[in-house]
Amino acid sequence: MSDKMLLDAAGRLFEAEHGPDAWVGPGSGSMEKGAPIWAKIEEMGLTLGLAPEEAGGFGADPLEVLDTIRLAGRFALPCPLAETMGAVALISRAGLDLPEGPAAFAAPAAGSVALTREGDGFRLKGELPRVPFARGASVVAVVTALDGAPHIALVAPSSCTITQGENVAGEPRDRLTVDAALPSSAVAPSPLDAGRAFALGAALRAIALAGALERTTEMTVQYANDRVQFGRPIGKFQAIQQNLSVAAGQTAAANAAAGMAAEAAAALLDGGSDLAPIAAAKIRTGEAAGIVATIAQQTHGAIGFTMEHPLRLFTKRLWSWREEFGNEATWSRELGRTALSAGQGGFWPLISSY
Repeated sequence: MSDKMLLDAAGRLFEAEHGPDAWVGPGSGSMEKGAPIWAKIEEMGLTLGLAPEEAGGFGADPLEVLDTIRLAGRFALPCPLAETMGAVALISRAGLDLPEGPAAFAAPAAGSVALTREGDGFRLKGELPRVPFARGASVVAVVTALDGAPHIALVAPSSCTITQGENVAGEPRDRLTVDAALPSSAVAPSPLDAGRAFALGAALRAIALAGALERTTEMTVQYANDRVQFGRPIGKFQAIQQNLSVAAGQTAAANAAAGMAAEAAAALLDGGSDLAPIAAAKIRTGEAAGIVATIAQQTHGAIGFTMEHPLRLFTKRLWSWREEFGNEATWSRELGRTALSAGQGGFWPLISSY
C-alpha cells in the first residue's frame, strides 16, 4: 500500500477501535482497553514500519510511518506503538531477530548497566528505571556499551525483577533490575549509541505530544462553543477567546516542531548524528504541552478531571510525555552545548541551517 494509504488505514483503525466511545468511564485508557486494538495493529504490520525492507519492513516512507505516532497521540491509544516501533527500528538495524508482540527500548545513563562477556555469551547487569510498558513487553532492547563500542542487548522482562510503576497518565513505567545471562544471539553492535537512542525516544515523544495537543485543543474549542454561561457560549467571551488562540498557536508550533523531529529521527536511523532538531522539538512540544493543558483544564473547569470526560486522558499524557526521554531543561542544555561548540563564527550558520 502507498504511504498515504497506510496513514489513512491507521486513522480508520484507531477511530473504529479506540474512538471517543472508548475514552470515558472506569478503565478508559488502561492497557486492558488497548489489547483488542493492539492485536489489529500487529496484524496490520504497523509495528514493523521503521524496519528496513530487507529486515522485514514494508518499505514505507519513515516520515509517514512516524506520523502514525502522532495519530496514536490524537487517540490516546493505551498501547506501546511508539515504543515497539522504536525498538524494532533498533533491533532490525542491529541484525537481530525481530521480537513477536510488544517491545520496548532503553538507553540508560552511562554506568547504570554493564554488558560483559561471559563464556560463549554475555551478562547484562544493572538498573533500568521507568521503562515504558516493560511488564507487557516480550523483550527490552537495551542500548549500552561493550568494549567501548555501542551494542544492543535483548533482555526478556521475565528474567528481571520488575518494580511496577506508572506515569501520571497511568501508563506502565517499570523499573527493571537486571542480572541476566544472554546468548550471543541476543547481543549485537548497535546502529545508535545510547545518546542517540535516547534522542530517538525524545523524537517519538515529541511527535506523540503533537497529536495529543491537536486533540486537546479541538476538544477545548468545542467545549467553549457548547458551554453556555450568562446566556451565551463561553467561547464568545474575550478572555476565553484569547486563551483559545494561544492554545491554537502553541499547537501549530508543536506540529511544526514534531515534523522537524520526525525528519531528524529518520536521519538518525540512516546514520545521522544531528541532535539539535530533536532537542529543539522536544523543548517546543514540552512547552506547548504545559500551556495547552493548563488552558484546557481552566476552560473545562472541574468536569475535565472526571472519569466521565475524556480530557484527562490527554492532559495527563501531555504532563507525562513532556518529562519522558528528557524534559525542556535536559534538551535546553544539549542545545546550549551544541551552540557553544559551534563557536563564534559558527553560531549563525548553525541556527540558519534549520
